[in-house]
Amino acid sequence: MKSWLAALAVILGAVAAPSAQAGDDAAIARGAYVFAAAGCAACHTDVENHGAPLAGGRALETPFGTFYTPNITPDPTDGIGGWSLDDFRRAVRDGIGRNGEYLYPVFPFASYSGMSDKDIADLYTYLMMQKPVAAPNKPNRIKFPFEFRPLLLVWRMLYFDPGPLAPVAGKSREWNRGRYLAEAVVHCQECHTPRNVLGALERAHAYAGDPQGPDGLRAPNITPDNDTGIGQWSLADIATVLKTGETPDSDAVGHQMGEVVKGTALLTDSDREAIAVYIKSLPPLHATPRN
Repeated sequence: MKSWLAALAVILGAVAAPSAQAGDDAAIARGAYVFAAAGCAACHTDVENHGAPLAGGRALETPFGTFYTPNITPDPTDGIGGWSLDDFRRAVRDGIGRNGEYLYPVFPFASYSGMSDKDIADLYTYLMMQKPVAAPNKPNRIKFPFEFRPLLLVWRMLYFDPGPLAPVAGKSREWNRGRYLAEAVVHCQECHTPRNVLGALERAHAYAGDPQGPDGLRAPNITPDNDTGIGQWSLADIATVLKTGETPDSDAVGHQMGEVVKGTALLTDSDREAIAVYIKSLPPLHATPRN
């Protein structure tokens, strides 16, 4: 009997293994897609200092201090190799670290929170298949009093609305897909919406541009305002920028947007078009003036 059961287990294992592998491969492929759209590599790779992919260390200058992006390779000591899916989901969805600490919103969890459970799980699967890198995280250099993480509770109470992002009834599937990508995965507002003195997005001026964008550079108005935004752009123009980085006047997008395009260029035509449909539906706003 035991030998028969053992033989049956071998047969079932041989049948099940390809199916499980196919499932894993599909999840990895979907995770790679989310990874590209979310621009994870741009932030978590210190290209300027020739850092290893996803090993962190990129300096992000903010009014609250300098933050160094963490290692998100599956290294068990320095990366997230010891993280469970629940640990990862809690960081992305809730902005809470593995040890229960509040994460600083320089990590755009307030946008990523809108991602679906499936996309978060697939992204986790993809990251766990990457090359582990033993590179300790650099300590942040945060200004007083912001180094006291409990203060983040106040910020969260004021500005954090946990996801996932729910579809809007009465809107088309394409519009809702574009909203999901723009608001959550690609997190366009994180660059193109101005921030208040506490670093929260000023939603009343959503997408109207940020005079103090990443690295202190202005992020342009991408609402369909005819004078200061992209009101003269067609849906095809927006989709082309997301694919090639080329604007309608044959110019190329700047450095920060260039990094974004590396990811959006890998999206399907239909997803780029969906983002364009959503962006064109925004209320036209005059560009945010410089402070």
